Amino acid sequence: MNDRETKTVLIVDGSATMLYYLGILLKRLEYSVLATDTPEHALTIMDRTLPSVIVTAIAFPAMNVFDFIKTVKSRERNRTIPVIVLTAEEHESTRSACLDAGCVAYLLKPVDPSALHRAIQAAVETIPRENIRINTSLKTVIGEKQEREAAERIEYATTISEKGMYVRMLSPLAKNELLPVRVYVEDREIKAKAMVLYTNAFERGTFTEPGMGLKFIEISEDDQRFLRDFINAQLVSDIVVDPPEESAGFDLDLAK
Repeated sequence: MNDRETKTVLIVDGSATMLYYLGILLKRLEYSVLATDTPEHALTIMDRTLPSVIVTAIAFPAMNVFDFIKTVKSRERNRTIPVIVLTAEEHESTRSACLDAGCVAYLLKPVDPSALHRAIQAAVETIPRENIRINTSLKTVIGEKQEREAAERIEYATTISEKGMYVRMLSPLAKNELLPVRVYVEDREIKAKAMVLYTNAFERGTFTEPGMGLKFIEISEDDQRFLRDFINAQLVSDIVVDPPEESAGFDLDLAK
């Protein structure tokens, strides 16, 4: 469930493949996306639309990334826009130069979805969300069997992260209640102890999904790692690496 204002990411990269890949990935992370292949056109875009954050490559034919960052920061209108550099150049001198120019993060390609998400969250959110959560529909067992009564409840998790999930149910449990849960991801049963952080009751005439947000209090490192890998795999699944530009599915705002 997305309860935050949608942020806009401006991608600047000379590779159409990277523009496509990052655009789809960022949309799956629930960001709005603008994209262009040159820093010069990125500046033009910012004359009419202010992004929440810029994600830029280093190598361009004309303006280099250092001059681009300095130009962004020199304009009163753009001064507070954070810039994240994404590059294959693993050189400390380049990293230091980018940070000195004013970028807030320096990430290496191929970028890990979790690392990119954390960098953007840190740059644009007052209270950053550390872990990626995705929409899903996973069978979840709440509670455990008891001798004389069936205390188990079979429900479905509609969002999940490596640290918790939202379970859809008409009669959610009380806030702060601790309970055992089992969630089935692919062919794996993940067991955890969870705490109810918040609840949403069913109300007529509203669009809020009834249920409860759970935080995992006890979960094995192996299961947490499996969830992280599963979420990352879902984010990049079915992204074709070299598609025709017209199939990108987002506003590929390339200079003419």
